[in-house]
Amino acid sequence: MIIPTSASGAAADDRITLRFLSTPADTAAGGRSVAAGSVMEWIDKAGYACAVGWSAAYCVTAYVGNVRHRRPIPPGSLIEVEARLIHTGRTSMHVVVTVSSAEVASRTYAPATTCILVFVAKDADGRPTEVPSWSPVSRSDRKLAAAALERIPSRTEIKRHMLDEEYADDSETPRVTLRFLVPPGVVNWGGNAHGGTVMRWIDEAAYAVAASWARDGDEASHAVAVYSGGIHFFTPVRIGELVEVDARIIHTSAHSMHISIRVSSADPRTPRELTLTTQCMSVFVVPGADGVARAVPEWRPRTDGDRRLQEHAREVVRLRESIVPIPASLTLEP
Repeated sequence: MIIPTSASGAAADDRITLRFLSTPADTAAGGRSVAAGSVMEWIDKAGYACAVGWSAAYCVTAYVGNVRHRRPIPPGSLIEVEARLIHTGRTSMHVVVTVSSAEVASRTYAPATTCILVFVAKDADGRPTEVPSWSPVSRSDRKLAAAALERIPSRTEIKRHMLDEEYADDSETPRVTLRFLVPPGVVNWGGNAHGGTVMRWIDEAAYAVAASWARDGDEASHAVAVYSGGIHFFTPVRIGELVEVDARIIHTSAHSMHISIRVSSADPRTPRELTLTTQCMSVFVVPGADGVARAVPEWRPRTDGDRRLQEHAREVVRLRESIVPIPASLTLEP
C-alpha cells in the first residue's frame, strides 16, 4: 500500500509511505529475523518511489549510505517504510528512508533502520535531467536538509578511498564469490536490475563469507549485518548479463567482521571482460543467545596486499565514525 503524506495531511510528492507484511521469503538464514538484504530492497523501492514522485522522471540509485540496522526485525512483522526528500541538486535527489516494524496484533511501529539515498533523474535517452528544486518548510525539513549537506564531503572522501582499494594477486583474504546470470524477474522500468536487488546480492555474498569465517556449530547461520555503507552504483546491471559478486573479509575487530563487496558484470559471451558496477562495505556480527555480539576469530593479514586492505578498512571506519547518525525520530517528524 502506498500512502502519500504531508505535514498538513494533504497529498505531497516529496514523501511517501509503504506498508506491507513481511513474507517468509524475507527471512534470513536461521529464521530469527528478516534478512538485511530484504530491508535494503524495501529502502530502495521506497526511495525510488519518492524520487520518481518528485521528479516525474525515471530515476537510478547512485548511492546508499550508512545503513545502520539498529535492531532485528522479527519474521512476519508489519513493515512501514517512510521516504522523504531532504535535498535536491541539479539532477540529483537526496532521500532519507526509515524502516519500522510492528507486531501484527499491536500495530505499534518501532524504527529499525534509517539511511540516506541519492537518486539521479534520467531523460528518455538515459542522460541526467534536471529536477524541480526542493526547499525545506518544516523544522524537520531544515534539519534534515542540513544533515544531507554535511554528509557530502565525508561521502566523497569515502568514495575516493573505496575506489583506490585494490585486490592484489597475492591476497589471502577469506573470500566468497557468487556468479550467475541476471534473471528477467528483477527488471526495473529502465530495463536493468533494481538497485535494491543488487543490494540483496551484496548482503547474500557478505553473509556467506561472514558465516563461514565465524562458524561455531550452528551459530554460524546467525551472522547478521549491522551496517552497510558506501554503496556506490557506477553502472547499471543489465538483464541477461553475467554477474560476479565478490565478498572479502578485510578487517576484524573483537566482535565484528568488516567485509568489502564488489559487484561486476559482463556479457556472457565475454565473461572475463568484467566491469565494476557497485561496491560497498558491510559489517557483520554473530549475536549470542542474550543478543550481545559474540567474539569472532581474528583475521591477520599476511601479505602486503592484505595489509593494505586492512588499513583501507580502518580508514573507512574512521571516516564513517565522523558521520553522526540521523535520529529516526527526526525523519518521522512532520
